Amino acid sequence: MEPLKVKLSSGKEIVIDENVITVLNKYARTLLTLEGVAKEINLSGWEEAYDLIKSVPSWVLWTPLEMQKRSG
Repeated sequence: MEPLKVKLSSGKEIVIDENVITVLNKYARTLLTLEGVAKEINLSGWEEAYDLIKSVPSWVLWTPLEMQKRSG
C-alpha cells in the first residue's frame, strides 16, 4: 500500500508518515498552533501548515496513530 501524500499549494509534497500523524493528532486535540505544526514538521510557516491541515482527510487528524497502524 502506497503511503498517503499531500501536495501543498507551494509545490512541496508531504508524506503522511507516523511523525506527521502524531503532530496532526496533537494539533486536533490540544492547543498546538499552526506555527507549532509548521515547526514540528519543518514547514516554512503557518501558511503551509494551514494548507496541510485543509488538504489532509479529517480522519487522519482524529484517528489515533495506534488505530491507524492496526487497520493499515
